[in-house]
Amino acid sequence: MKSLIKLLHPGMRIKRWLALLVVALTIITLGIAYLLVQIYRTEPFPEWVAYVTLQFIDRPIRGALFMLAGGGLAAYSFYQINRSLLSPFTSANRNGIVDALYQHRSRHRGPRIVVIGGGTGLSNLIRGLRQHSGNITAIVTVADDGGSSGHLRRELGILPPGDFRRCIGALSDVEPLMTRLFEYRFKEVEGLSGHSFGNLFIVAMTGVTGNFEKALQESSRVLAVRGQVLPSTLENIALGAEFEDGSVVMGETAIRNANGPIRRIILEPSRPPAYPEALRAILEADIVVVGPGSLYTSVMPNLLVEDIARSISTTKAARVYVCNVAMEQGETEQFCVADHIKALEKNVGEGLFDYILVNRDFDVSKSDLPIESLVRIGENGTSRLSDYTLIKADVIDPIDPIHHDSHRLARAIMRIYEERNDGSRNGHDRDRTMEMVGTQT
Repeated sequence: MKSLIKLLHPGMRIKRWLALLVVALTIITLGIAYLLVQIYRTEPFPEWVAYVTLQFIDRPIRGALFMLAGGGLAAYSFYQINRSLLSPFTSANRNGIVDALYQHRSRHRGPRIVVIGGGTGLSNLIRGLRQHSGNITAIVTVADDGGSSGHLRRELGILPPGDFRRCIGALSDVEPLMTRLFEYRFKEVEGLSGHSFGNLFIVAMTGVTGNFEKALQESSRVLAVRGQVLPSTLENIALGAEFEDGSVVMGETAIRNANGPIRRIILEPSRPPAYPEALRAILEADIVVVGPGSLYTSVMPNLLVEDIARSISTTKAARVYVCNVAMEQGETEQFCVADHIKALEKNVGEGLFDYILVNRDFDVSKSDLPIESLVRIGENGTSRLSDYTLIKADVIDPIDPIHHDSHRLARAIMRIYEERNDGSRNGHDRDRTMEMVGTQT
């Protein structure tokens, strides 16, 4: 009933059609009534008809009984339609067609969300956010050079499809089956071993459509993707890292394997042009979310595209950096939250974010989680984080505690968006540190 009331909200535009349907049924009923009255007055009826039509009861009571019976039959028929005829559309929603319609309309009217990053962290975030909005744009790094994506990139000269594959699967309306299909890897098949079906699908679509960006558009259309997946740049970039000892390593895989403290991240070419649609999405967004993901090899390659960073710094959207919940070997070992921010400011610049979303610190003595691998806020974090609104929330996946829970994370992000809007309307200043509660399932 609550969902029905929401569905009848003026903004939903369904109330007018229900009213028109009631008027139409009333007109039809009046027409039938006139015909029955005419037949009743002109044609003789057997005696039993008087009992069937309850003529031994006063007309007002008789009318009320017929209306009650008709209403009951109508309600029962709608119930059966909801269970049988519409069951293919509501199988994922236990509350029926009204809730399904409301959720569909809510997602369609949801905020314009831009998520930026790469790897499994980005697709995991999308999987949670798609429950709150259908207006999601994923901006993906093109620096991947490992595994199936790297092999296809070197052999065919296309952008690495791996991160695009994950995001398309996460945004597809046929997920999770499509995710399983896209993530399926061929084994012990000559020429295909190690390749995922999703990567080959995008490669094939590139051949059919003639270019990679058209392939992404058509793949999204064919797979009923709710939102869009865009590259940060169409340039064939190479990612490099300069380490504290002065050595320079090129290639995302080589950076991960080098396993040393990184001084700075570089791109070749150094100033690749940003993808125009990505810039437009950022500037028109209601909220921009960067991360989670590998700090140096998934997040920074997007932000080092100068126009992407410039658009983030100028957009009026709420800008959120989601810090990883766990340290990453070869990139962020021994990093606390303040170290993440320091690295971002050093490589990309200051003023890109309004909010830093972190997992709430644990009481080590009461936790069974692998606390030694989790990113802590850190004692030295107060001064460095003072320029941002620090959001603490319970966003860890209880089953896989070194990763985010997609739904908890999405709810925390949506609360940031909602509270920011409420604060803007009411003219309230925000505290620089906030504790979020109620984000757990």
